[in-house]
Amino acid sequence: MIGARALLHSLVGAGVDVCFMNPGTSEMHFVSALDSVPDMRGVLALFEGVATGAADGYARIAGRPAAVLLHLGPGLANGLANLHNARRARSPVLVVVGGHATGHVRYDSPLQSDIEALARTVSGWVHTCGSPRDLPQDAMRAVAAARGGQIATLVLPADVSWSDGASPASPRPAVRPAAAGHERIKTVADLLPAGVSTVVLLGGNALTERGLRAASRISAATGARLLAETFPARMERGAGLPLVDRLAYLAEHAEAQLAGIEHLILAGARSPVSFFAYPGRASDLVPDSCLVSVLAEPDEDAAATLELLADQVAEGTAPVLAEAGPAALEPGPLTPAALARAIAASLPENAIISDEANTAGAAIPAALARAPRHSLLTLTGGAIGQGLPVATGAAIAAPDRPVLALEADGSALYTIQALWTQAREQLNVTTVLLNNAAYAILRMELGRTAAGAAGERAARMLDLSGPTPDFTEISTGLGVPAVRVTTAEELDAELRRGYAEPGPHLIEAIVSRGR
Repeated sequence: MIGARALLHSLVGAGVDVCFMNPGTSEMHFVSALDSVPDMRGVLALFEGVATGAADGYARIAGRPAAVLLHLGPGLANGLANLHNARRARSPVLVVVGGHATGHVRYDSPLQSDIEALARTVSGWVHTCGSPRDLPQDAMRAVAAARGGQIATLVLPADVSWSDGASPASPRPAVRPAAAGHERIKTVADLLPAGVSTVVLLGGNALTERGLRAASRISAATGARLLAETFPARMERGAGLPLVDRLAYLAEHAEAQLAGIEHLILAGARSPVSFFAYPGRASDLVPDSCLVSVLAEPDEDAAATLELLADQVAEGTAPVLAEAGPAALEPGPLTPAALARAIAASLPENAIISDEANTAGAAIPAALARAPRHSLLTLTGGAIGQGLPVATGAAIAAPDRPVLALEADGSALYTIQALWTQAREQLNVTTVLLNNAAYAILRMELGRTAAGAAGERAARMLDLSGPTPDFTEISTGLGVPAVRVTTAEELDAELRRGYAEPGPHLIEAIVSRGR
């Protein structure tokens, strides 16, 4: 059979049965093969950054790769920001980039570029296929690489896709992350005496229920304090789970959280540093005299490692679980506090939250701590425009779970096209668009970087008014019904309606300044 058809058969056989795509001429045989391989679900995106972000969201919830089909180097370049986020999330993503036919490359036509060079900026595995016969095996190597928690990019020349001589390949055995060795666990256990100010920083799968419960046992038995990494790929939260705060985004707040600690234990997380350099401030957030111990590396099974450590230092100790505490609605204008309470009060059980609320959502994490159990997906790599695509992919991975996207207005404009895909696929995503008509985070950073006060010309670069985007009109135009709300009561009612009705909804929340 032709290469494209054998590729799809091989991917489906390996459990990769969803492909987010924005194809072009070089990928037409891949697209055509969808008709002969109906088990592969193709999901069209209007922008490559939506396709790559959706694959990230799918992987975080499904725990296995989705494929992304992109058109040549420029198509890959358009998707790089959300592949950067996916790389930071350690999401398994298989990127298939169509290339010019092998014999056409030498003519240096307008779309010719160095695809592999672009791919290597975000990929842990990159390969250009040379023949239809090799393509299925190359794809299985790519899937195996992606399953290791990285981006795997397979460049597919058009003639390899359209030519005969390929046969489907069998998947390669999955290699699962292992727990840390017993010696390392024993070393950390010996450094956990009561009376030493200790923080365990959790990341990766330490933030699953399994990891959180083990970490809570360790904390209860030893007095060690628990923190989660600032932007986790996925974190289980809510009533019935241990309550763990996240390390603050602002460096000065993170320093306060870590002040005075004598021992920092890393369980699936990296040692904390500030997101940016600031004049007169250190980039390393760990106190100078603090001992740092690695319990589990990010590519190891941190949850299993925590369980082994808990068996040594906390035998017979139960985890401390958060009790349900329904949030009381705070009537009136949508201040940040009232917004957070309304979101918590209406949240359904087993929801998925894609959180890119940024400055307007500062009060939301605390409000959701005792809300019904949910999975939290955050902005892992800091490249904004992730929230709506990640929510899209999560909804495809878990069609039986309600998805809530908390989206800042500035970030939404990067990948607003995701709404069209949600409408086309009739995904159960409810988006709260937090509109304060500004790049508020940049206004804040202007002062923190000591760049000086914003004059008239600088202030225009940090403002989204004149004209202010009308998100209800944009959403409606992309096929998603939308309403605008200005009070907590209205937001609560519209959220409940959005969760109850199938398909996507957008709620433009006009956030006022206040506590």
